Amino acid sequence: MRVIFSLVLLFMSLQVSQLTKVYGAQKVLDAVSFSASPGRILGFLGPNGAGKSTTMKIITGYLRADSGEVKVLGENALENPKKVSSKIGYLPEHNPLYLDLYVREFLEFSGGLYGMKSSDVRRRVEELIRKTGLQPEQHKKIGQLSKGYRQRVGLARALIHDPQVVILDEPTTGLDPNQLVDIRSLIQEVAADKTLIFSTHIMQEVEAICQDVVIINQGKILASSPLDELKADTRQTELILETEEDLELSWFENLGKVQFGSKGAKEIILVVSDAQEARKALMQLIASRHLNLISLNQGKKNLETLFREITQAQ
Repeated sequence: MRVIFSLVLLFMSLQVSQLTKVYGAQKVLDAVSFSASPGRILGFLGPNGAGKSTTMKIITGYLRADSGEVKVLGENALENPKKVSSKIGYLPEHNPLYLDLYVREFLEFSGGLYGMKSSDVRRRVEELIRKTGLQPEQHKKIGQLSKGYRQRVGLARALIHDPQVVILDEPTTGLDPNQLVDIRSLIQEVAADKTLIFSTHIMQEVEAICQDVVIINQGKILASSPLDELKADTRQTELILETEEDLELSWFENLGKVQFGSKGAKEIILVVSDAQEARKALMQLIASRHLNLISLNQGKKNLETLFREITQAQ
């Protein structure tokens, strides 16, 4: 029985339960709960001020919570922050680097802070310089590096002690398209055998690399599920109607939320709660007004659309 329980804890290597944080009269986190598993990337999303960074800082021990529980590989992170810190790698939004240190020097110094043996530090630095593509820049001072290479250094620093849980706060902000591709590939490689939380405002990045999504707003969790399940949510469906004739929005207002599409008055977009009934009503309307139908399609919602719907509905 104890073995089975240990395997469950390993499967959910990060568990956040009823996390609450209050600053004065403002409740920054309100009973926040979610979990993350090894080998899967969790996209942690929310508008500015939603509580993302506060949550990550509490998990990593930078802030204290007022109540709640955080477990990392079964250990209580709030009661034993020092014990748990060695299991977590953290890249904050504002990448804290010593600009006057050389890349290799900084990584060796970082490994020493975790009490690693000199031989282990040297081996790990070599490995991470190769993995993060820092070979061409390894003998430069960090202050001489581009934004993309500084992000690589920050990621290498977060991984130096080989943590089981990795938390990245806005790691791709300010990167050009080529740098984005490189960092994305690196994050996917890192996540293969670790639990990885990835916070970003770039929805395309989440759709490209994340398997799970948590959406937070005003300190509350609004959604927590696998990404494919979230995108398959059919509570509201988008129907796109195109005809040869000009259309009037007033004809469709009783069917749902309506607007003209990209083709102007000959195309409308309807957001409905019952797609099957809406299609029937549309076909009846088309027949009664003697319209020539070109197409009636169901739109595919992307994560950006879902994010707006979820956060604006609160």
